[in-house]
Amino acid sequence: MTDNIKIYHNPRCSKSRETLNLLEERGITPTVIEYLKTPPSITDIKKLLTMLNFNDARQLMRTKEDLYKELKLSDDSLSQEQLIKAMHDNPKLIERPIVVHGDKAKLGRPPEQVFDIL
Repeated sequence: MTDNIKIYHNPRCSKSRETLNLLEERGITPTVIEYLKTPPSITDIKKLLTMLNFNDARQLMRTKEDLYKELKLSDDSLSQEQLIKAMHDNPKLIERPIVVHGDKAKLGRPPEQVFDIL
């Protein structure tokens, strides 16, 4: 059950570590993508938004990050493309962890939520 399972992971985040541990406890060895070191492409972010069933890029953003405020990303005049580019350019803005299985994805907040797609 480890085929085609990925986790967009930040090892410094307790929820991300907890989600990875839950997967491993169930015998799942996902492909770990440390997205701060290897940011997802704009295409990948768009795919994640679709797989998560999000219709607004802000749903995938860490809106409480200082960087979100500094970049004025709450501005309603910004397009979805601009928001997606901001996440690509500043992966710290991406909410985590994200678990992907096939064509489905789930945020690990709370961590147990990822089991809905496995």
